[in-house]
Parts: sequence; structure tokens; C-alpha cells
Amino acid sequence: MQIPVHWALVGASTIADQFMIAAIRAQGGVIAVVVSGDAQRASDFAQKNAIARHATDLDAVLADPAIDAVYISSTNEKHLPQALAAARAGKHVLCEKPLALSADDAQQMIAVCAEQGVVLGTNHHLRCAATHRALREQLRAGGIGKPLFARVFHAVSLPPQLRGWRVEQPEAGGGVILDISVHDVDTLRYILDDEPVEVSAMTAAGSMGSAGLADGVMSIIRFRQGVLAQLHDAFTVPFAPTGLELHGTQGSLFARDVMTQRPVGEIVLRSADGERVIEVEHASLYDYAVQRFHAAIAGEGTPAATGQDGYRSLLAALALAQSAQSGAHVTVDSRFGK
Repeated sequence: MQIPVHWALVGASTIADQFMIAAIRAQGGVIAVVVSGDAQRASDFAQKNAIARHATDLDAVLADPAIDAVYISSTNEKHLPQALAAARAGKHVLCEKPLALSADDAQQMIAVCAEQGVVLGTNHHLRCAATHRALREQLRAGGIGKPLFARVFHAVSLPPQLRGWRVEQPEAGGGVILDISVHDVDTLRYILDDEPVEVSAMTAAGSMGSAGLADGVMSIIRFRQGVLAQLHDAFTVPFAPTGLELHGTQGSLFARDVMTQRPVGEIVLRSADGERVIEVEHASLYDYAVQRFHAAIAGEGTPAATGQDGYRSLLAALALAQSAQSGAHVTVDSRFGK
């Protein structure tokens, strides 16, 4: 009988509340404690989600030998110190994206987790979608011939409960690029099994971003094997569907309503043979991510998105931000590249 993984939630977040708690429990995990800097928030969160303990002192929680792993979903600027503290306490770390706010910080997280012998995963949930796994398999099977172009439509309306620091606090890592574009980059890296090498981006501040934070962006990414990808990401578009298109020499794949946390969407393959729906067996993205993380803790494979995945996707996102600021094409740092 496998011993269940005992978790500490670091951050009383919306994503933990809506998705991760259910996923951890569905995979046999035990949520032992929630940690928040706000004692009342921690107490209310624990009561709502039937979590036995709540705390404000992370170090005290990490000193508990019964805790096996931490899930970090605090604001982005806290990821580095919290992940390092957890790793040095011998706890496995599943951290929300972006892994950190700088390449050096993300690299430090990877190094310390490796030194301490703990698993580091990045919670890039979109690569866990059945639709995106099916797209990856279609490309591997030659379903569209040689891939040439990709387009991602990920312009949405950011719900009021998720705004706050995302649109108001640059120091916390807010803005559309580190919130949405980094997901698109990771999704394309996974599907194409390739790495970005050059980017160009232009941002907009429509009606939501403040303090210089962008709430919309149009981007172009060149991948190492030649694919050009176009991204449209925004916080301010309430009625557009999301989607992902892949175009190759022998066909095109159209994935509709797939850039979402929910297990939904459909894929159509269009080629010389006509149109064909690609069958997909939908399941919780977060269940899959937790299952892979639990397996990695047990020494069976790797997390769905590793620390290095988080690092590589962050590098490209930071390059997009640099391009938008400078108005120039930017080469993506190749460290940890394939």
C-alpha cells in the first residue's frame, strides 16, 4: 500500500481553492496545512476546504517531518524564497508559474532542489490537457507533415477575483506576459518538442493594467526547428474563444476552446482527405499534474512540467517582455536548451 503524500499549501489562493485541493485529494494526497501571511485568510481558507491546520509561519510548517511536499501558489515574487526554504527543509516543491521573476532566480531554485535531492515541478497546467497531449501525438505521428506555423488565441477577460496584483503590482510579477504568455510558450514548447530562439512582441494597456503593466500583447516566436508562432494574449477580451492552430505541409490542426483550466475543447484535422475530428478523452488537467508529481516523488518519471521546463518557458517570456520594452527582436537565452 502506497503511503499518501502529505502536502502544505503555501498561499491561500484561488487556484488552490478551485482546482488543486480537489486534484491532490483525488490522487490520494493529504492536505495537512495551509500557510498564508494573513492569519484570517488562512483560517477562513482552512475552514472552507476542511483543512485541519492553518499557519502564518512557513518555517514552522517546514520543520514538521510529516510534510512531504509543498504547493506554492503565492504571488510571484515570493516563489524563490519559499521554494528555497522548502527544498532546504527536504520538501518536494510544486510551484506555480512563472517559476520566478528572473532567470537567475529560477536557475537557483533548480540548483538547490537538485542539491537537496527533492523534486521540483512547475505547475504549467495547460500541457496536462488531453487536447494538448493529443496535438503533440498528432505532430509526432506526422499528421500535418512538417510543422510550419502555429497560432495561439488566449485573449480572455480576467475575472475580478484574480485582478489585484496581476494588474496593479509590477514588483509582484504582474502583467499579461508572466500570467498568460508564459503558459502559451510552455504549451508550444511541449507540443512542438522544440525551443524558442527569437521573439518579438508589442504590448498594450487597455482598460485594466495600471502602474505600467500590460494587459494585452501580440507576439511572434521563432522556434529552433523553424516554426513561427503568433500569440494573442489579453486580460481584457470578454467574448473571444480561445484556441490553438498548427499548420504544416500536409495538413492543419484546429484546437478550439483549449486554452483553459477546464477539461474541454475539440480538435479538427484538415488535410487532403477532408476534415476529421480527433477523439479526445477529457480529464482534469490538475489531476494529471498531481498524478505525475506524486509518481516523480516515488521515483517514477518526472513531473509533467519540470523545473527546467519552468525555467525555459520563463526565459522566453522574459524575452517577450524585453522585446516589448525595447521595440527590437530579442534572442532567447539558450541556457538549459536542448
